[in-house]
Formats: sequence, structure tokens, C-alpha cells
Amino acid sequence: MSILPNRIPARMKGLNRAEICDVNFSEFVRDWDGEVDAAPAPGEPILDGSALDAQGFRELFESQLISRHLDLMARVLRVQNKVFYTIGSSGHEGNAMVARATRHTDPAFLHYRSGGFMAERFRKLPDMDPVMDSALSFAASSEDPISGGRHKVWGSKPLWVLPQTSTIASHLPKALGTAIAIETGRRLGHDLPIPDDSIAICSFGDASSNHATAQTAFNAAAWTAYQKLPAPVLFVCEDNGIGISVKTPNGWIERNFSQRPDLDYFYADGLDLANGYADVQRAVEHCRRTRRPTFLHLRTTRIMGHAGTDFEIEWRSIEELCAVEASDPLLRSAAIALQSGLMSKDEVLALYEATRKRCFAAAEEADRRPKLDRLEDVVAPLAPYTPAGVKKEAERADYAQCRLQVFGGDDKLPENQPPRHLAIQINNALHDTFAKYPETLLFGEDVAQKGGVYTVTRGLQKAFGPRRVFNTLLDETMIFGLAQGFANVGLLPIPEIQYLAYFHNAGDQLRGEAASLQFFSNDQYRNPMVVRIAGLGYQRGFGGHFHNDNSITALRDIPGLVVGCPSRGDDAVTMLRTLTALAKVDGRVAVFLEPIALYMTKDLHEAGDGGWLTSFPAPGEAMALGEGRVYDADNDDLVIFTHGNGVPMSLRAARQIEQKHGWKARVVDLRWLVPLNEEFIVEQARNAKRIIIVDEGRRSAGVGEGVITAIAEGGFGKRPFQRVVGVDTYTPLAGAAFLVIPGEEDIVAAADRLAAG
Repeated sequence: MSILPNRIPARMKGLNRAEICDVNFSEFVRDWDGEVDAAPAPGEPILDGSALDAQGFRELFESQLISRHLDLMARVLRVQNKVFYTIGSSGHEGNAMVARATRHTDPAFLHYRSGGFMAERFRKLPDMDPVMDSALSFAASSEDPISGGRHKVWGSKPLWVLPQTSTIASHLPKALGTAIAIETGRRLGHDLPIPDDSIAICSFGDASSNHATAQTAFNAAAWTAYQKLPAPVLFVCEDNGIGISVKTPNGWIERNFSQRPDLDYFYADGLDLANGYADVQRAVEHCRRTRRPTFLHLRTTRIMGHAGTDFEIEWRSIEELCAVEASDPLLRSAAIALQSGLMSKDEVLALYEATRKRCFAAAEEADRRPKLDRLEDVVAPLAPYTPAGVKKEAERADYAQCRLQVFGGDDKLPENQPPRHLAIQINNALHDTFAKYPETLLFGEDVAQKGGVYTVTRGLQKAFGPRRVFNTLLDETMIFGLAQGFANVGLLPIPEIQYLAYFHNAGDQLRGEAASLQFFSNDQYRNPMVVRIAGLGYQRGFGGHFHNDNSITALRDIPGLVVGCPSRGDDAVTMLRTLTALAKVDGRVAVFLEPIALYMTKDLHEAGDGGWLTSFPAPGEAMALGEGRVYDADNDDLVIFTHGNGVPMSLRAARQIEQKHGWKARVVDLRWLVPLNEEFIVEQARNAKRIIIVDEGRRSAGVGEGVITAIAEGGFGKRPFQRVVGVDTYTPLAGAAFLVIPGEEDIVAAADRLAAG
């Protein structure tokens, strides 16, 4: 579609392209000389044969104009430091049709070029102002209703638009996860916060469709539909033909998606409201009715560049730029308004200028509104924690009857059994958790009938059914996407990542998506979940770097995340109770890091001593966040700080050190690795004559650096200390692994160095 003649006025060649698009609209309207139909009534088609009525067209046109003038305003006020974001929606305003054809209770995960969608969705609820809300976000005001000034995002709690800070495909897995969660919640009889027939909407660009994360979502959607399982997600690919400066080959999106089995393809012209609306409606209705993953290929264009800093004239020809600008969808909308007789030229231009005035007035007002100027306000929604509430929830034990049914009677309750090893107690704790929280789901690779690689989840599916405990496809990215989807609708997901090394395949889903949601939504949206990860080293007879992975630093770098690492069974039980309570009360994202090599460990010092078996803590017992365990608290000749596998190693080494040097050693199990309890660490270092930090992570990236920093900043950095730590290398197979990770002999050798002064 080309609206303007292919002309390049000399006066326009040196102008800012945003100014040219602005001028184009006014000139086009003034110069329009087409035939005018009899004005339609509000409920009549805007043009003959159109599925869009006149009232609907007028409102969509107004939404398009709001989106356009927000873009133009941002370009002008950015240079005055009144606006801090210039990635615009110009050329994509047709996505307003998707908003009109869907409901405000359909969760939406949006592309950053979604100004038209947002303006139109605001109509769904009364007394909401898309212009002022957007202006506050552009200005990074603390009164921004969605992020509180933390980022320019499209989002709204009442409108069910979950904010996305990076829409380069990273939001597709959780959109699909939300679609699946809607159906799962309905089948479980869970009280969903949205109607049972809701669909999830996810928009993205043509370039993003090639991203590995996008392909993960498409594959998982088809995998689900192939099994005739419902997955009502509407993937909206807004195809403008270019990704920043890299062009998408002509026809690529249609060729790549139109024939995919189990991904139902629809095409709509997003540049023409009168022609495109029927196709958008068909796609939405198909998705809602069939509950199948649906791909809507929406034709768009991109004018005014990728962002305000993108000077396209430097890398695109004038002829190409003019051709793109001639396809501006607002020109076609103006032509429809005029041709239909719905509006006169003066009315169109008056609406255009009134919208400009409204957007600039809102921006000037937003500039006067408060900004974030205190650190405590910036980080407030990142990691909310209400200790009293979490403690009360963790210790809540009002589900005794359900426990009796799950475990099979009073004599079979785990607290009435002999001491058991870590794997059994985690299994008991999971059964206990499922009894306490009927909204709990556990899923991952091999967790169902098999019970996990190490049988830790054995019996859970039999006890609670395949709707609550189920296998997923082998895709960690999608496992995290499912977890976020379930969390979005009020369920309590416990996803399992089979090994810590496998987490790296999908780390952005935890760091960039799940853990960031509370921060960028000002704690309005939450992703409560407890991620179980089997990890760390010291497996014998089976290993290599994929199965002996100590890269805890990858987790420690995620803002707001909580990481607990139990080394024994009773700690695992009380820690898991606190983590689930933290998810329920404060909506937190947490990792339960389970040391594989300690799963089956029964003995501590000698074979058969049963020194690493523990009893199951009765309901009502829980571990406070940050609370460590101290062995031999009165000993201060030597204090050993450690975690995970390092705990039994350090206890054994302490016995040797006492025999060799006569030192009474205290072993401190940190238990909580993120955040480190610095006050606890300092208190344990206060009376220490000597300190050893035992960290199985690598020398340049472990937990020990945090412990040392806490001690030094606490004023005890001059105490003699040694660090026992892994080598900066990948872990090799078989016995060679124990050359690169610390052992008991290394702890004793560190004590020898301290003794030597």
C-alpha cells in the first residue's frame, strides 16, 4: 500500500524524519481529493464489506493518534531531558486492533512498539487515561502506575498487561506458560483471577521470531497441541520487515510459519483498519474457541527509525525512506475517515492537533511529578520480605488431616519414622508441601513416574495425580516459562532443573524475566516459585562438568533471588517450608539448591555411624531466612565457614585438625547463599582466632568472596585466614574431578599453613 506519491521534495531532505512523518500527515489530509460516501451510522460498517463498524473505527483511529503523538512528543522532549525513552510504535499502530478484539482480562505480554494496543485496551475500563499513564512512564516518574519510575514499560495491573523490559523474544515462553496455566488452573478447580476462557497474548517483531527463545516457545506450543492439550496463546508477529538495520527477507515470516503443524496461522493487514480487522477477529476467535496456539502474522511498517538515536538517513537511501513513510498506516486511516464520510478534513486535522496538545500537556505535567531520588525507594519492590508473615506461614500446621491421608496414617507420618538421609527427607517434605498447598505443582524432566534422576520425587505423581506432578519436554527455558505462567494465575510452581549446569541453558528466564517482575511492576505482579536444582560436585562414578557443577555465582548475580542450600535432611525440610512461605507471602522467586552427592549420604566419620541421618521436623518447625547452623558453637580456636558438601567435609577435617594442632574448631554452615547473612557471618567471626573459608566454587567465582568481604567490612579482616576453594577450570570426569575441587586434606593443609604463621 502506498498513500503518498513517490516524491522527494527538496525542502524535506534535510529534515528530521519524525518531522517529515508529522508533516506528511497534515499535507496528506489537506490534499486528499477522493470521493466521499454517505456517513455511516455508529454501528454500520466503516466501508462496504468491512467487519469494523464506524464507532469502532473512530476509537481505533483515536488510539492510533495517541500512540503516534506519544512518539512525536518523546522525540522532542528527549533532547530537553524530560523524556527518557524513544523506541516508538510508529508504523505499528495497527496492533490496536488486537487490543480491541481481545479482552482486558486476557493477559498480554507486549512488544515495545505497542502504543496503539495500550491506548485501545485502556478503553476497556472506565476512568483510565492512557496518555497520562504513558507520559509518567516516559518521564520515569515515581508516580508511573506500573513501574513506579523504574523503567519505561508497557504495563497495567488492572488491564492485565504484564510489563516486559526486553522484548527480544524472552517473554514468549512465559506467555505460553500462562496460556497453559489458564487451562491447568481450570482443570484443577483453582480459582483463577481471570475468566476460564481467557487467552494469553504475546506480541513481538519479525526479527525476534528467529531468536532461540522464540523458537523454544513455538516448539513447545506445537508439542503441546500435538498431544491435543489446550494452549490458548495468540502469538502476534508484528512484521515490519526489519530488525534495527537487518532486513527480514521478503516472505520469510509467512514461509516459516504458515505451514507449521500445530501452530495455526492467520494473516492480517495491520496497515489498514477497514480490511485488517476481520482477520484479527478471526485469529482471536479461533484461539479462544479452539484453545490452540495461534500465530497472527500482522503486517506493519516501521517509520521514524528504531529509536531516537537511529539516524536511518545514514544507512538507508532517501528513496527507500520515502517509500516506507508513504506506507504510514495513519495515512490510510485518515483516508478511511475521509472516504467513509465519517469525518471531514477539518475534523481529522483538529483531532490530530488536539491529540498532540494532549500528549505534550501530559508530558509537561509528568515532568513536574516526583522522581525516584532515594535508594531505598528504588529497591523497595525488588525483594519484599515480611519476616513475621513468612514465619507464621512457614510454621502453619493446620492441615493435619490431609497429611494423614497423604502419608497413610499416624504411624506412617515422616516425623514418626527413624532418621533418614537427605533425599528421603526432601521427598517427605515435598509430600508435606503438596498436602499443605493444594495449588502446588511440580514439573520438570523425568519427575513423574520415574521420580527424578535420583528418585527424589518418587511417589508424588501417584499421591497427587498427573495434573499436579508431570513431566515436561526437555527444555529448561520452557520449564521456567511454565513456572512463570502458573505463578501468574495464582498457582505455586515448584519446577525442577535436573542439574545446575542445565540452568545455564535458561538463565535469562530466571534473571531477566521471573526475578525482575516485582521490581519492574512495583510489586504489583509477582512470580512466586521455588525452583529445585540438583547440583554441586563430589559425585563419584558419574560426573564431568555437566553433573559436577559448582557455578553458584550464576545464581548469586540475580537481583532479588533467594538461594538456600541444605546439607542435611532436617535442614532441607525446614528450609523448604520457609521458601514456600516466602513465595506465598512475599511473592519471591527462590532456588532450593540440593547437593547431589549428599542425597544418599548416611554416615559422617565412619561407615555405619549414621552421623548424617536426621529426623523429620514436625509441622510447625521452620528455618528463618538467613539462619545458619553452628556446630560446636563454643569453640573459637578455628572457625570454618562453609556450605553444602563442605559441611560434612569440614566436620571430618575439624577432627583431624584437633588431633594435629589441638585446636577446637567451630563449623558454620551458611545454609543461605543468596542473600548472605552478613551479620551472622560477622558475629561468628568475632571471637575466632583463625578462620578458614571452604568453598567448592571456583576461585574467581564462588561464595567465599562474599564471606571474606563480610568479615573484612565487619572489622575482622586482620584475623589469620585461609581460603580452600576450587580451581578455575571445568570439572573433568572420574577421579580427576577431585583434583580440582576441595577435599578434606585441603582443609587440613590450610590449617597447617595457619599454624606455620
